[in-house]
Amino acid sequence: MRLLVLTLLFLSGPVGAADFRILVGHGGPVMDAAVAPDGARALTASFDNSVGLWTLGSDDVRWLEGHEAAVKTVIFLSDTSAASSGDDFAVLIWDLRTGAPMLRLNGHRGQVQSLAVSPDGSHLASASWDGTVGLWDVSTGTNIAMLRGHEASVNDVIFSPDGTRLYSASADGTIRQWDVETATETRRVVQHGFGVNTLLLGKGWMAYGALDGGTRVIDLASDTELADLTLDRRPILSMALSPDQSEIAVGDGQGFVMTVATNDWSVTGDYQAAASGPVWALAYTADGASIVAGGIDDAAYIWPAHNDLDAPIMGTSKRGFLKDPGQMSNGERQFRRKCSICHSLSDDGARRAGPTLAGVFGRKAGTVPGYLYSDTVAKLGINWNEHTIDQLFDLGPDHFIPGSKMPMQRITKPEDRRDLIEYLRENT
Repeated sequence: MRLLVLTLLFLSGPVGAADFRILVGHGGPVMDAAVAPDGARALTASFDNSVGLWTLGSDDVRWLEGHEAAVKTVIFLSDTSAASSGDDFAVLIWDLRTGAPMLRLNGHRGQVQSLAVSPDGSHLASASWDGTVGLWDVSTGTNIAMLRGHEASVNDVIFSPDGTRLYSASADGTIRQWDVETATETRRVVQHGFGVNTLLLGKGWMAYGALDGGTRVIDLASDTELADLTLDRRPILSMALSPDQSEIAVGDGQGFVMTVATNDWSVTGDYQAAASGPVWALAYTADGASIVAGGIDDAAYIWPAHNDLDAPIMGTSKRGFLKDPGQMSNGERQFRRKCSICHSLSDDGARRAGPTLAGVFGRKAGTVPGYLYSDTVAKLGINWNEHTIDQLFDLGPDHFIPGSKMPMQRITKPEDRRDLIEYLRENT
């Protein structure tokens, strides 16, 4: 009932800055969010391969389509342009007036986890799980340099306020500083025992969150620790800085959001934002009064920055892939774990990372109307049946359909593939 009331409140039209709102329409978990400087619009990145461009205070949304896999991060570049990236290894620069991609930046060999734009808007930086940081010219899409030195995936990247330096955080436990003009590493700012997932920069300070739940703030001039905000929750997955830099928000893998005042590093709020699952996306609204957040739900949520709810909002309805295995047949268990986050069994029109499986038996591959297939699948020329579905999961999509958008996964046991096929036959 509480979720229904909040949904109706959002859909009823413009609401006050600190009221609850829900951005409904994605067909997969929300991985990132950004708010335009003027506060009128927001962007959301989702596992459903799409970016949502929302007009806040209304139910207006434009879908930006062009990625071939899950979208992990999104940022505004200007009033009329944005950038996004994700599991297809590409960075797309969008014309927000038309909703079409203007440039596709290729060069990474792993998923692109984070993006940052220089203060003057001329340069874009990309953090990739291939262990590199890409430096790009925004106007032309030209790759200026690939910054190499990290020994594992790079999770986050951020420019200094003057745009001359770049900071990167990696699963190798380091935060490194780079000179933008020379594209060289100049110093190692942090050597942490666990992977560093996320970064924030303020006036003379840096905050970072790590895999072990560590949340710390350091003085950039002296590298001394200003605050240790670590709680018994892990991992730290997201951070956001309020527009006036008076507060930061920290999201973790156990569904909590903590807010902290930057003048004395005191905790101003700490609440469970999700009943289950992580908080992947955090962004302050332009007035700093509210936070946009996303996680395992197919929606983004907006609530007051200092949330005093007596119950969590996100994750109140349990996702199918989290269902108790003991309550499922083996075929359903295979579907829930391997397929359900991307595919639906019915032709319900909902957005998903993959096409609907309704009527899949006997259907020619690459023919569901309205779904953006990769060229490989569109030209495959096979029909889906017991044999081809069995081959798909026996060999894995990366071998059966090289170039497909499907995640690389196999079902190695013949009996598990057989049970999945029977479940699909009964339910599609």
